[in-house]
Amino acid sequence: MIERPLHFVRAFGIILIVLGAFALAAQIFRLDIGALIWPFFVILPGVLLFLFGVSLEDSLGEPIVMLSGVVTAVGLLLLYQSTTRHWTSWAYAWALVAPTGAGLAQMLYGRLKNRQSAIRSGGSLINIGLLLFVGGLVFFELILNISGFGLGFIGWPILFIGLGTYVLLRGGLQRRR
Repeated sequence: MIERPLHFVRAFGIILIVLGAFALAAQIFRLDIGALIWPFFVILPGVLLFLFGVSLEDSLGEPIVMLSGVVTAVGLLLLYQSTTRHWTSWAYAWALVAPTGAGLAQMLYGRLKNRQSAIRSGGSLINIGLLLFVGGLVFFELILNISGFGLGFIGWPILFIGLGTYVLLRGGLQRRR
């Protein structure tokens, strides 16, 4: 018979107790564990792909890291949607996946590898993605009211006021330069 170290047996016992307690709490409080766990089958490969990309020394690492940002962002978005049941957010939240997720991973890669061009490029992708996300959020949620908590008929006037304010401020800032 093979003897296992005592610390391995204790760690395994603790893991079983924690898993059992979590499963028992899920049964008592009627939690949907599957809704919480399945997105990690997307998140975990994305994180592992990021680590792989960072470990590469050649120029192949940056595109792999950007791909990992997309995969991880998809997993995180699915985790949000699965736990909140806000599936309609996909209409505009895709902008958080690409270009935002790719840009965030590229920026992080640039910081880890001390590459200023990757940091700048990643920052630009993040800005573009966040603008697309906010624009989509305003349009789909406040104007079209796809989730049922928008502003309905007053959404269009608010949109016009916001756009007009942006145009005035943007024009005023350009003339001051």
